[in-house]
Amino acid sequence: MIVGALGGAMLAPQPAGAVNRDMIELQQQVSQILQGQQDLRSAVDTNNATLKTLIQQSLDGVNQLNAQMGSVQKVIQEVQANTGSRIDTMAQQSQGLSDNLQDVQSRVGKLSQQLTDMQNLLQSIDAKISGTAPATPAATGFPSGGGSANPGPGATNAPGAPGGYEGAAPNAPAGLPPISADTLYSNALRDFTSGKYDLARQEFDDYIKNFPSNDLASNSQFYIGELFYAQKDFKDAITAYDAVLENYPHSFKLAASEYQKAVSELELGLKAAGVRDLREVVRKFPGSDESRRAEAKLREVGATGAAARTPAAR
Repeated sequence: MIVGALGGAMLAPQPAGAVNRDMIELQQQVSQILQGQQDLRSAVDTNNATLKTLIQQSLDGVNQLNAQMGSVQKVIQEVQANTGSRIDTMAQQSQGLSDNLQDVQSRVGKLSQQLTDMQNLLQSIDAKISGTAPATPAATGFPSGGGSANPGPGATNAPGAPGGYEGAAPNAPAGLPPISADTLYSNALRDFTSGKYDLARQEFDDYIKNFPSNDLASNSQFYIGELFYAQKDFKDAITAYDAVLENYPHSFKLAASEYQKAVSELELGLKAAGVRDLREVVRKFPGSDESRRAEAKLREVGATGAAARTPAAR
């Protein structure tokens, strides 16, 4: 009976109070889990917002850097363009100074010759006065001029100009003293280097018209091309350079004219013609300054000088 009573007590259902405690604990655990999930979701959302902000800031930084790089590239291009223009201007001025020096040397040589002729004339006059002069007529002028000792009003003073004396312009206006070839050329060069392009072009034109057989006529024609080039009139510049190449086969401006013609063609977008003429400079004038500049220009435009060599040139 005692054993049966104990077994019945053990198998009997638990009191309602114990069941309620277990349910309450379970609900509390579930609430804690839900709260933990909510906290985790809040943390994830916060981290996502922070990451999104950082990504946006990075994109803004990249965009600003791209804008700055674009500005730097534009500045570099402007500097390169200005540098190229300044180099061309300096080359033109240097060429003008070189021609001025040659002109001065030529004039010094002429003055020296005239001084020698004057001394010879004075010696001849002294000989005649002293009675020791030969029976032949005395010298009648400067040998280099080919004129008389006392030229008439219309005479000029150099063999290159009409009238027999070197230097005077045959088309000088009436009532004005004739201008010499040297003076006209020097004036044109001075006006060219000082930027008076219209006046310089007129003076170079006058030189070619009045002294077409003088050595500096080809220089004048070349500088007419340089004037057009400086004013970015590349089409007329090409025409002027062609005139040097066609009309003055012995000019020492041939290489410069060929090179400047090629550069003008490149400026007009005529790449095939420009590359062809640059290669002609390399072929015709090896070792010259223009040849080296042409090779550098060919590399700049993505061409090569070697391809230009024809079988005849090789």
